Amino acid sequence: MKQFDPSLYFVTDSTGFTEEEFLFRVEQALKGGVTLLQLREKEKSTREYIELAEKVHAIAKRYKVPLIIDDRVDVALAVNAEGVHVGAADMSVATARKLMGADKIVGATAKTVPWAKEAYEQGADYLGVGAIYPTTTKVKTVRTSVDTLREICYAVPIPANAIGGLNKDNIDILAGIPVAGICVVSAIMKADDPRTAAEELKDRAKELGLI
Repeated sequence: MKQFDPSLYFVTDSTGFTEEEFLFRVEQALKGGVTLLQLREKEKSTREYIELAEKVHAIAKRYKVPLIIDDRVDVALAVNAEGVHVGAADMSVATARKLMGADKIVGATAKTVPWAKEAYEQGADYLGVGAIYPTTTKVKTVRTSVDTLREICYAVPIPANAIGGLNKDNIDILAGIPVAGICVVSAIMKADDPRTAAEELKDRAKELGLI
């Protein structure tokens, strides 16, 4: 299995930012200790997505952090990203794995234990489980209970990360659950200081024994 650290997984959202500001925030988050980076673009054309992915990938490489592309295997392959993440409405994990190859990271969204087991059996390397809290992103989410999150963590042998509305002030809800890490969007993306936000989030997660 690929070696990667999912402890602080940052999912981007470029909405409302100039490209310059967006790239600055991504780099600040990496400086703050982000360990896995997902580029998520729902509105851009394929060409725009690839062009932005190339720029983000160049930054991520400097910090030796794997880049995961949301949804789009074609974009991931075009920029030779380290992986791809597929959700419920995207292609199957099995298809993504076939296209990406054995050496790339394939992540999947899971909201139930059967879903998690199926993703694992199809070749997923990690799971994103949530939404734990309501989110402010444009992505449609369905709430997932912490009990289900706990069950998923024990049901599959691959890392399971909590996602959805998480920040340093509310991740205590995850205490005692063997998550591999936390995924955040707004907690870093919309912070006044993305670097400090990442640092504080990581420190709090360590205090709680989550990472």
